[in-house]
Amino acid sequence: MDMYKNIIDHLGDNASYYLDHVSKKIPKDKLQLPSNDSIDRVFVNSNRKLQVLRSLSQLYNHGNLSGTGYLSILPVDQGIEHSAAFSFYKNPDYFDPENIIRLAVESGCNAVASTFGGLGLYARKYAHKIPFIVKINHNELSSYPNTYDQTLFGTVKEAWNMGAVAIGATIYFGSHESDRQIKEIAETFAEAHGLGMATILWCYTRNEAFETKDNDYHSSADLTGQANHLGVTIQADIIKQKLPNTNYGFKNLQFGKYDDEMYENLTTDHPIDLCRFQVANCYMGKIGLVNSGGGSKGASDMDEAITTAVINKRAGGSGLILGRKAFQRPFSEGVELLQTIQQVYLEDKITVA
Repeated sequence: MDMYKNIIDHLGDNASYYLDHVSKKIPKDKLQLPSNDSIDRVFVNSNRKLQVLRSLSQLYNHGNLSGTGYLSILPVDQGIEHSAAFSFYKNPDYFDPENIIRLAVESGCNAVASTFGGLGLYARKYAHKIPFIVKINHNELSSYPNTYDQTLFGTVKEAWNMGAVAIGATIYFGSHESDRQIKEIAETFAEAHGLGMATILWCYTRNEAFETKDNDYHSSADLTGQANHLGVTIQADIIKQKLPNTNYGFKNLQFGKYDDEMYENLTTDHPIDLCRFQVANCYMGKIGLVNSGGGSKGASDMDEAITTAVINKRAGGSGLILGRKAFQRPFSEGVELLQTIQQVYLEDKITVA
């Protein structure tokens, strides 16, 4: 089947809405767009060590998207974040972490991101076959009541010893513990860079006050955009962020710094423009933005994943980091879903808006 037609079919009645939109608030010529020489154009003049550039090159030059400037990463740390039983009951094969790595390998992903234990158990078998990203902290969700905190589960040196090319970490911006998390992860990223590893930051917002009876602003463009900007400030090499589905968090919650013209000048309510706002906060795209794929809903997963990929690519983003929609289904279907998403980034007809 013609892949472009397949993508249009999955977008359905919204195909023109997503594929024909032109972003005018922040034009694409203001951005550093993903390309086969992104590392040369962004990081060669930076303070990153040569070994960090090599690690980034391993990430960007592996799998089906090798050499495009785009990333397709399989992340599976839900066994901790959401409990293992809840995460894997739909496909118990993934209690065995080898199947997580196999899914990333057979799907042609750039990398696999998972836990110390999961990747460490098979490091000698796979670390030279696909880039490892070790998720270094987690919200363990076993405490009652649940808290919005991230705890270190290992050391940078341990991740380096198992052959990982990068570490991943989460900061819950806006939470009561965010000050400690920022300091902790800034120091961790500095250590990783010192060892020649790349750094990826899950830039999530967490605060009960961000969810009101009228709206949930945890994924608003302005709050997530600011989280992204804080992430690149502590020298994350890649930012992971949820796709924005609303805006006006600062204004409607009445906190932080905002101005009406800030919203009017920088974005509209179109999903591509909201994501463009996130990209702009990543130093105008110089630090790659990968959006998360979200949870699995079943039959609609492929449509939703393709839509997210189209929005990310057309906004100027650098790819998807998608897990649950792939691993919470039969293995072959997970491979098909990931490879179909990758086709969005390989399709020349889908351009930056």
